[in-house]
Amino acid sequence: MNSMNEESSDTISDPYRLTADRVIDPPDGWFGSLRFLGPGFILSASIVGSGELIATTILGAEAGFVLLWFIIFSCIVKVTLQLEFGKLAIIAGEPTMASLNQLPGPKLGKANWSIWIWLLLMSAKMLQLGGIVGGVVLAIAQFFPVISSSNVALWLTTFSVAASVSLLVYGGYYRLLERVSLGMIAGFTLFTLASLIALQSTDMAIALSDLTNGLSIQVPRPLLLLAVGAFGITGVGGDEIMAYNYWLIEKGYASYVGPRPQADDSSASLDAWYQRARGWIRIMYLDAFLALVAYTAVTVMFYLLGAAILHRNGIVPEKSQLIASLATMYTQSLGPWARNFFLVGAVIVLYSTLFAALAAWTRLYSDALGRIGVFSFEDQVSRKRAIAILAWLFPALWAVTFLIFQSPGWMVIVGGLATAASLLIVVVASIHSRYRRLDRRLQPTKIYDLALWLSAIAITFVVLVGLKDAWSKSREYFAPVSESRSPGDIDEWQSAHLFQAIEDRPLS
Repeated sequence: MNSMNEESSDTISDPYRLTADRVIDPPDGWFGSLRFLGPGFILSASIVGSGELIATTILGAEAGFVLLWFIIFSCIVKVTLQLEFGKLAIIAGEPTMASLNQLPGPKLGKANWSIWIWLLLMSAKMLQLGGIVGGVVLAIAQFFPVISSSNVALWLTTFSVAASVSLLVYGGYYRLLERVSLGMIAGFTLFTLASLIALQSTDMAIALSDLTNGLSIQVPRPLLLLAVGAFGITGVGGDEIMAYNYWLIEKGYASYVGPRPQADDSSASLDAWYQRARGWIRIMYLDAFLALVAYTAVTVMFYLLGAAILHRNGIVPEKSQLIASLATMYTQSLGPWARNFFLVGAVIVLYSTLFAALAAWTRLYSDALGRIGVFSFEDQVSRKRAIAILAWLFPALWAVTFLIFQSPGWMVIVGGLATAASLLIVVVASIHSRYRRLDRRLQPTKIYDLALWLSAIAITFVVLVGLKDAWSKSREYFAPVSESRSPGDIDEWQSAHLFQAIEDRPLS
């Protein structure tokens, strides 16, 4: 058995292939576990840019403090599904699409229905990542105004940003992903905390009554669609949960547990395997919990800044003014000097999202294409080739998407709706994993099961209500001219922002 001082998963030739010679016993104690953490913080990097910096602050700008409880809820409620989804990765080295391919129901070709629906939803996710590329470009344009005034400069900058992300990710090295992701979010988080603290010495300080109002359970109906869009990308969304399995495997958790002993192996070997499996699942719990604390804290900070500054000043970040509007949160709390610091931080945090998201997309799509039968995902050479190709393809598509729509805030929220919908697949897969595939000796406590079911029910309810509202709004949007909307004002009405500010009408 390998010692605890052995190199981590970066030295493992193929972490998706389990062999007995790479087995490691799980560490004991808090400090011994810290060096094996990391997968959750890659997720944090992908969450912070789109979910926190853009979607959360837009929601705060629109709603004020009233939806603070909903933001906290959206971060906490999905974690149990994330943990359940990750267990098969640890005990069987099974990547996400292999798990989805085991779900009951029809197959089209070699792939389960869930994989095809996921691929359909991901087409809408192009908008979200295109919006994040746009956010980076707009932040850079604050330093170089020629980017905004010249189409040639705009195109060159957009594709340069996309190409730089491709260059970092196409090699597919886990340790680089982990370290860069963690470093990118740490500095900007501290800067945001300083801004929130400084805000309390201004006339826009957050009062206890603001927090009390924000923690009362209510969702004004005009904000429902925007709230569900934010729900999809604050905290871990469907795509982050699905990506978590790859980071667990590439960190080495599955390799450390090792292949499950065969039926004719000794009972001692089987007992040792169960002990390792339980131990590394415990490490996963710690990894996910610490990441939860980190991204929930950041989410709440961004929301409070948006509610306290943007909402009170009637500023809603949108289109080309998105980054300039967000900068107001920092200049009004820390002073004009903070503008450039924010812009640099915005580039970093949005770029970290592109970086982590591209790393996840290349693996998810490679896995999905493998299940469809395009190539063998289990073959390391084929897998690395597919990841490298997709690492160049996706950013180019994101760049084109931004150049077509050029409305990053709207693009991120629409992508969030698709992410919220993909959570339904995660719910089904998590329940199936828990009750149909998880080994009896690894089953969790009744309290854990209760939390799993509460999460599944809550997520399903929120997503279905949100999709119903989206359908109603789309029907209203494309409805014929009615008595209440004359032909003369239909164009103006249809060009208005999809998500309206709070209206003075009760929730019904």
